[in-house]
Amino acid sequence: MRPIPVAFHVWFIEVHTYGIGLALTFWFGLRYFERRLRNNGYPTEWVTGMFIWVIVAAIVGARVVSVLPNLSQYRSDPMQVFAIWQGGLSSFGGLIFAIPVGIIVSRRRCPEISTVRLLDLIAPVLMAAWGLGRLLGPQLMVRGGGHPTTAWFGMYYAGEVGKRLPVPIFQAIADFTIFGILLLVERWLRSQAPSELADGDGPVTGTAVSARSLPPAGIIIGVAMVLWGIERFFDEYLWLTDPSHLGFVLVETAGIALSVAGLIVLATRVGPLQRWRAGEIDAEVAAAGTEGSAAATEDAEGTGSPSRAGGAGGTGATVRPVPAAAAGGPSGSDGETAR
Repeated sequence: MRPIPVAFHVWFIEVHTYGIGLALTFWFGLRYFERRLRNNGYPTEWVTGMFIWVIVAAIVGARVVSVLPNLSQYRSDPMQVFAIWQGGLSSFGGLIFAIPVGIIVSRRRCPEISTVRLLDLIAPVLMAAWGLGRLLGPQLMVRGGGHPTTAWFGMYYAGEVGKRLPVPIFQAIADFTIFGILLLVERWLRSQAPSELADGDGPVTGTAVSARSLPPAGIIIGVAMVLWGIERFFDEYLWLTDPSHLGFVLVETAGIALSVAGLIVLATRVGPLQRWRAGEIDAEVAAAGTEGSAAATEDAEGTGSPSRAGGAGGTGATVRPVPAAAAGGPSGSDGETAR
């Protein structure tokens, strides 16, 4: 059985299947993220520009973190540092570079979405794209397999001798499983929305309504951090680890650290989740509503824009459509609420 071809020629041009796979993965991530933004009432015209920066940062970061522990292998031929089609991209390196860049660009181009809410929205996108990327990336590159094996499911990979564990396929299965779990958690959270969007003194209007109709931000990304950290640890420990290689040890350590950080994030969300399910308003939500009212009033006075004019409650908060699934109580049946 021959390895999967890692390159083919179109006339005199050599085309690497690994590069095509990465391009398709990034395109999928872009479109899926845009869909999730639209479904949650946010604008999407800024996403393509942001993704260009994220793609560059992810590739550079993934390559830098992969090359640094292996510098001795590149001294004889430094140009091989740029040969990413032969493999050698670190998942954590891509995240370390891409996430800060994505957050900075997003905050500048879409300031109405908070950083934590942004991470909640993109977490399922990352896991789905990672699963697809395992199948269209490492599965089609040089030295993409894991430990040698004689098992029936072993596969041959270019640049490696004998049958190898099909680690990219294992990783894809795990990533898609985490993706499904995140969607289930998201659906469960929305099913726990307060039955009434009102406080003891009457209806809550403006920005506070939107904030209360959505679950506290941070839970989805927290779950993703815990599960993906566990997955990456066991990927390295069971299928890829070379105990003598610093890079593998660093990945295992990073996986544990990511899971611990995710648990800390989730611990901080327990209180807000309980208060949200009880229909209470957090101080941060009330403050957001006040700030939104002040900004809307100033805008309405300066421009007369009807989209930011004060409503019946006099809050003047921006109005943005919110899907019915995200709205709490009977008033959410038409999918529209003040935000």
